[in-house]
Amino acid sequence: MKRPTKQDLQLFGAQAAVWAFILLLPPLTAYLSTHDWANTVTFEQMVWTMLRSPLILYFVNFYLLVPHLFFKQRTWLFALCNLLLMATINFGFFFMKDYMPDMPANAWIGFYTGIFVYFLLNCTVIAAALGLRHFIRTRQIRQQLQEEKAKHTEAELAWLKSQINPHFLFNTLNNISSLTQMDAEAAQDAIAQLSDLLRYAMYETDKPLVSIGGEMEFMRNYVELMKLRCNEKTSVSCTLEVTNQQIEIAPLLFISLIENAFKHGADSNTPSFIRISLREENGQIIFTCDNSNHPKTATDRSGSGIGLDNTRRRLELLYEGRYEWEQSITPEGVYHLKITLQA
Repeated sequence: MKRPTKQDLQLFGAQAAVWAFILLLPPLTAYLSTHDWANTVTFEQMVWTMLRSPLILYFVNFYLLVPHLFFKQRTWLFALCNLLLMATINFGFFFMKDYMPDMPANAWIGFYTGIFVYFLLNCTVIAAALGLRHFIRTRQIRQQLQEEKAKHTEAELAWLKSQINPHFLFNTLNNISSLTQMDAEAAQDAIAQLSDLLRYAMYETDKPLVSIGGEMEFMRNYVELMKLRCNEKTSVSCTLEVTNQQIEIAPLLFISLIENAFKHGADSNTPSFIRISLREENGQIIFTCDNSNHPKTATDRSGSGIGLDNTRRRLELLYEGRYEWEQSITPEGVYHLKITLQA
């Protein structure tokens, strides 16, 4: 049997208090009017006789019949149990005629009308118990769904982030591998730079949010490392201008987009350009990236294309309703991407 929680006890106490108020209010009002204690006691007995059935029906339905019968689709058994319980509690009404044989016929019409109204009162109390229990159950289900959604979101974010680091490392090692064949000394510097980047990625980004100042430094170093793969035909500019560097954002949010720009924007045989910008404007963080568009062939293995999809999904999970995404290719063949975040 489930042990009652603090919330269960508080709920029972609140319902008991409401019923106590209903039971005590009429005699209290009578006593304040008449100051006759004997009359008040008699009046309280009458109130108890009238409300005993609704009280019992309410609590039996709220704690037994509704959760164990109605919510389990046993509607007919639920209705039958209520009828039997109502008849058992009010058993004396069936023999009322034996105690008042000389009552006029027109008086019996009023009596049976009162019985019908009393029956409706009992049904109303049952409906109230059903409605309140249904409201509580719906709220609990909604809360459980929200908790499950939060757990799922957290797990999905962890998975997406786990994809970023290997993806970033894979592409950077490809760049350094190419560099070793052309300039060994520059390759050594690049490895040291990569070490600093990995240190940040491994030890500074284990929190949901990081300062944008650290992210900007990481982005700046990353761009410098990615430039090693470009020759003189590719122009690269990186402008990072955020005055308040204590603003917090999700870690490594734009790295996949920068990597994507170099992947598709740089070409060793064709004049190319990559323009990256990060700025703060009216309390918003705006990231833009424009690059010449050189689509890769199916045989090009320089990346799996997972980065762009992961970034979009992370934005949906972390900044739902607080971000804008613009993505297009102009007639001139310029790939444009703009992300606006509500800081």
